[in-house]
Amino acid sequence: MLLLRSRHFLPQISSSLLLPTISHSPKPFNLSLSFPLQTSFSISSTNLHRHAFSSSAAPPPPSDTAKFASTVLFVPPGVEPNEVTEDMILPGSNIVIGPYAGHSQIKEVTFVKSSNRSKDCPNDGLPEFAVLGRSNVGKSSLINTLVKKKEVALTSKKPGKTQLINHFLINKSWYIVDLPGYGFAKASDSARTDWSTFTKGYFLNRDALVTVLLLVDASVPPQKIDVDCANWLGRNNIPITFVFTKCDKMKGGKGAQPEENIRSFHELIRQNYKQHPPWIMTSSVTALGRDQLLLHMSQLRNYWDN
Repeated sequence: MLLLRSRHFLPQISSSLLLPTISHSPKPFNLSLSFPLQTSFSISSTNLHRHAFSSSAAPPPPSDTAKFASTVLFVPPGVEPNEVTEDMILPGSNIVIGPYAGHSQIKEVTFVKSSNRSKDCPNDGLPEFAVLGRSNVGKSSLINTLVKKKEVALTSKKPGKTQLINHFLINKSWYIVDLPGYGFAKASDSARTDWSTFTKGYFLNRDALVTVLLLVDASVPPQKIDVDCANWLGRNNIPITFVFTKCDKMKGGKGAQPEENIRSFHELIRQNYKQHPPWIMTSSVTALGRDQLLLHMSQLRNYWDN
């Protein structure tokens, strides 16, 4: 049952391009995924509406709206692509909110344990959200922002401090799991290998894993190691949500803006994903995307529990 639930959220890996060619109806509707920064991504689609047809009639072919929703947006269980309206999409994301979204605020957080092997992790079956990313991407800062407590997760100016699998129990009902960062250049080769091995073992053997929050630094151009990690997760049928961090950092001069880096990352990802995984923009400095990410996590968790 868990595998079926996980696959319901799992985008399909494909060598085909992500975005379909969308034809225009006589009355086009401009669906704009607005971001709380300076620019937005806009894609032209048709009027969003629900098809009405009798039960005896053959279902119509997918509309342009349905094609757009099923390939570009993350449409959760309980929502049909043709039912999506713009106000159902979380700001700064491609995530549609459906009927499984519910209570999302964190009232209590407890550190449970650190483990150096996946088989040593808590075995109570509670749903888990794993936080993964490069060592300096801001994993600990994001966790502290989500729980609204300083130093719940270890933060440091020196990357690579998290070298164990750390479980934090949330509201006595689910876990945030802080995983070792990858790509820490100053770690020894043997340490990098060990971290990679036991982290992958966690992904492959953890039945309670709901999804991986893969953090991507939006203040820098796309990194090959992030794309490689995303592709490895996809090939192994591990559900994933891209969480773009540091979206408050606006570089001056010739430096790319976060929106440009995110767009470039999407261009790389769409080469391998037929359906785009859910993604969201965040900032631990301004708390951008905090409540929206927790709402997204609530609908995944509630569907998993159902």
